[in-house]
Amino acid sequence: MARETFIAYKYSEAQDLRDEIIEKLGADASYYQGETAESPDMTGETIDRIKNGLKDMIFGTSVTIVIISPNLKQSKWVDWEIEYSLKEYKRQTTTSRTNGIVGVIMKYNGSYDWLISRSQNSDGCTTRYIDSSKLYDIVNGNRYNLETDDKYSCKNCKSFDQLNGSYIALVEEESFLVNPSHYIENAYDKRNATENYNLKKQR
Repeated sequence: MARETFIAYKYSEAQDLRDEIIEKLGADASYYQGETAESPDMTGETIDRIKNGLKDMIFGTSVTIVIISPNLKQSKWVDWEIEYSLKEYKRQTTTSRTNGIVGVIMKYNGSYDWLISRSQNSDGCTTRYIDSSKLYDIVNGNRYNLETDDKYSCKNCKSFDQLNGSYIALVEEESFLVNPSHYIENAYDKRNATENYNLKKQR
């Protein structure tokens, strides 16, 4: 089932991947509520007007896709878009719920090693490490935050499942593009189970 989605990304380096995601969504792209070529030009607008425009795009969505690119933290807006996606806001008689969020890691110079490294533990498990310095605090604060009794995918090395162990899961772009609806649904399912996660909603 298609979900209303918003894509947060750094325009100068992730526009091509954003376009590819929309293409892969196929017919479901009609449910995408974010910036398009037909969106109003907000160049020169005040911060409040820009934020209100973004709020209008995000308010009716249930899932936010964040493109994780090398210089993401230089964006003036993406961390705010994530914060707004996580909070609940009321407009007249309608209240927006916390969005599910999935991060799509952009491939850069042919690899993901600008963000990801891996090592093998003594018990045979392979652990994936994310360079948290490349991510916003609000993303790091919603990683490895599952709080259920069975939160570890491996009790020996106390590692978390890559998809369900974090409210904001990070997925390589190649995996995401093969089956975007799988990852969108996973984010949507977690949106309906926020009580299982210790959410950080402030930047």
